[in-house]
Amino acid sequence: MLSVESWTLDVEDCAIVTNSKFEEIAQILREHQRFAILGHVRPDGDALGSQLALALSLQALGKEVCVWNEDGMLEKYSFLPRAEFLTKPPSIPEDFDVAIALDTAIQNRLGTALAAIRSAKIWINIDHHMSNPGYGDVVYVDSSAPATGEIIFRLIKSEGLPFNRDIAGNLYAAISTDTGSFQYPKTSAHTFEIAAELIRTGLDVGRLSQLLYENYPRRRLELLRELLRTMRFQEEGRVASFSLTLKVGAELGVLPGGGHALAAGARVRGTLPEVEDRVLAEVGVKVKSLKSPQC
Repeated sequence: MLSVESWTLDVEDCAIVTNSKFEEIAQILREHQRFAILGHVRPDGDALGSQLALALSLQALGKEVCVWNEDGMLEKYSFLPRAEFLTKPPSIPEDFDVAIALDTAIQNRLGTALAAIRSAKIWINIDHHMSNPGYGDVVYVDSSAPATGEIIFRLIKSEGLPFNRDIAGNLYAAISTDTGSFQYPKTSAHTFEIAAELIRTGLDVGRLSQLLYENYPRRRLELLRELLRTMRFQEEGRVASFSLTLKVGAELGVLPGGGHALAAGARVRGTLPEVEDRVLAEVGVKVKSLKSPQC
């Protein structure tokens, strides 16, 4: 089992862009009663899992908690423990003691969830994106963490906050999805140690992994079909590209958004063919600079 002391040392070794400490955050969580836990628009597994995990921990402390996301709980993650707890924000703003933004680099990416907060005595910002400018009254941004879920785990464990199998299931989903199923470069030995402790709560990893990576709605297959129709190869077969119009995307219910260095998105002005040509030209330059693959 991992000790609290070992996590204190690990945290001090990380590149944390903040003056706030877990102790300060935990004190706020214990001293206040009404909380709003928010995540970014177009949520991913890390945002949703982190929101639910912290919300369930606070609820176990006897706190009143609202968990909001502009898009609500996505169908693909509806299997997460207590998924029904996370909803779309109300149209009429509400007052809270504490509002907590998770996994959201820029505050306006909270979307309608931000507009649903009429007032909050304290804003807490917990994130792992390097681009986070540090908005809020209490900030904890650790850009070395591969997922916000890993930070939430460290907060819960180091401060003795409530922890159970439902919380563990949400944190496992958060960490697994944001590390590309433990494949991305920021995945560390500590990440696997955290996963091991989460599994010790009794998680069925096989079932959870199947739901995360092998269970697709029909519209995902329809999306793949449409993408394959546009597939083309360049640079002697070393670059494959696909494109999707906004019209087709809307018909299929596709949600565009950003991501990470290894799974990123961007907004570029121009028509789809113009932007596609520009992107492929840049990719071609990079490919030409690389050595030919060894067969």
